[in-house]
Amino acid sequence: MAVMEQESAPGAEGRGGRLRRSDHAKHSDRVNHTHRDVSGGWLRPTVFGAMDGLVSNLGLVAGVAGSSASSQTIVVSGLAGLVAGAFSMAAGEYTSVASQRELVQAELEVERGELRLHPEDELRELADVYESRGVEPRLAMEVARQLHRDPDQALETHAREELGVDPAGLPSPMVAAVSSFLSFSVGAILPVLPYLAGATSLWYAVVLALAGLFACGAIVARVTARPWWFSGLRQLALGAAAAAVTYGLGVAFGTAVG
Repeated sequence: MAVMEQESAPGAEGRGGRLRRSDHAKHSDRVNHTHRDVSGGWLRPTVFGAMDGLVSNLGLVAGVAGSSASSQTIVVSGLAGLVAGAFSMAAGEYTSVASQRELVQAELEVERGELRLHPEDELRELADVYESRGVEPRLAMEVARQLHRDPDQALETHAREELGVDPAGLPSPMVAAVSSFLSFSVGAILPVLPYLAGATSLWYAVVLALAGLFACGAIVARVTARPWWFSGLRQLALGAAAAAVTYGLGVAFGTAVG
C-alpha cells in the first residue's frame, strides 16, 4: 500500500508539475509580448503624410471641380498640388526632426559635461530619482553607483531619466523626410487618378479618396487603442468635410468670377 502511495505520488506531482509548467507557459506568453512602435521614426510621417496628401489634394480637386473647371485643369491642379505638397511636407519633416535631434544632442552635451565636472552631484541626483519612485535609499545609491561605472551607460541613464529620451533611438531626419514625401505623393495621387483614367465626375475621385482615408485611419488604429472602424470613420468624416467645404467655395468663387 505504501509502495502504491509512493508510486502514485510522483504521478500526482507530475500532473501538478505539468499544470505548473502550463501555467508558467501561459504567463510567459502574456509577459513576452511585443510592444507597438511608438518612437515615430517613420510611422508617423508615413501615415500622416498619406492622410495629409489625401485630404489636401481631395480638397484642392473638389474646389477646382466646383468652379466648373475642365478635367484637364483639374488634373494639372491636382498634380501641381501633389508636387508642391510633397516637397513642403518633406522639407517640414526634415527641419522638424533635425531641429529636435540638434536640441537633444545639445542637452546631451550639457549632461556629459555635468557628469565629467560634477560626478557626485549627478550620482546623488540619479539616486534621488530612484528614491522618488519608492526604492530604498541605500539600494538607490548602490544602483546609481553601478550605473555610473560606465560613462556611456551613465549618460544614457541620465538622458532617459532627466530628458525622457533615448540617445540611441533618435529619429532620422532623412527617414522622416523621405517617408513623408513618398506617402504624401501616394495619398495625393488618389483624387487625381480617376481624372487621369478619363473620368469626368468628381464623385469617382471623392469615393476613391475617402476609401483611402478610411484605410489610413484603420492602419493608425493598429498602433493606438482605438477600434479600427472608429479611426477609419473619423478620417473619412474629416476628409468628407474638407471636400464639401472646398467644393462649396469653388462653386461660389466660380459663380462670382463667371
